[in-house]
Amino acid sequence: MKNKNKLILVLLAGFIGLQFFRPEKIDHGTKTQNLSHVPKEVNAILRSSCFDCHSSEANLRWYDKITPANFLVTSHIKEAREVLDFSKWDSWPKAQQNSTIYYSINKVLSGEMPLSSYTAVHSSAKLNQKQIQTLKNYALSLTPRQVSDDSQIKDAEKQYNSWVNGELKKTHVKDAPNGQHYFPDYRNWKAISTTDRFDNGTMRIIFGNDIAVKAIQDHKVNPWPDGSVLAKTVWKQQVQKDGSISSGEFLAVEFMVKDSEKYSKTKGWNWARWKGNDLKPYGEDTPNFEQECIECHKPVANRDYVFTPPLYLISQLKKIQTK
Repeated sequence: MKNKNKLILVLLAGFIGLQFFRPEKIDHGTKTQNLSHVPKEVNAILRSSCFDCHSSEANLRWYDKITPANFLVTSHIKEAREVLDFSKWDSWPKAQQNSTIYYSINKVLSGEMPLSSYTAVHSSAKLNQKQIQTLKNYALSLTPRQVSDDSQIKDAEKQYNSWVNGELKKTHVKDAPNGQHYFPDYRNWKAISTTDRFDNGTMRIIFGNDIAVKAIQDHKVNPWPDGSVLAKTVWKQQVQKDGSISSGEFLAVEFMVKDSEKYSKTKGWNWARWKGNDLKPYGEDTPNFEQECIECHKPVANRDYVFTPPLYLISQLKKIQTK
């Protein structure tokens, strides 16, 4: 019995001693205002489920402040704010606000957020189906789709056919400001995924070069191997009278070129964008525009900074062809 009591006292003393060791202080008491131009019910959901980690207003419970739990909590909050900090909402342009809502709700729908480890001890952060539907309805309202008129559809179809047939292909395209060359043959690469960006009314088709396609077939895309090149074409959405969506005006093509050593200062990727039919390089008036790209892709740093997962049907096609 005495030994048991001694053990309890030793453990208690050790626990008390641990409380003198505290993690680095972070700002968690500055109140974050409701997001401007966002409905009251949406603000309420974000505040209860997201703000504790993704804003400067962290409502820490008593058990969050106990060592060693406070070290884990502080680490999670710092990482979460680096990815997304709603305290900066008013400093963002409208397009970034919309894309942030789009990204956040996709995280909720995929089950990634809120973290299950967090909701296990913070039950108030759990989202029910009604709350999730409220978020979806709000996201869909940000960019309501309008039916395109016949002339727009006709012009878009003509432009798309010209793009497919290579008629818009230029013999010389100016390099990006960071020296990245344009890849004129990307149209012949394999399409590896698509995205519907309803938040800004665009649709994207992502192509991969041979190295990227092989990485997909081998399920080795995190990280992507050096030599991988991803090309993302951006088209304005064209809404048909029956509600179907097709590609409209060509807006841009963007490239991510992987070389982990050469581009170590820009997260292992070189970034470049050419806009419009005249393929004007983006960034000539934007110093260090790569940082703009990195900042946008920061939420998916754990996926090697690539937003759109590839369609693994490609690897299935390879198996069928080799039988």
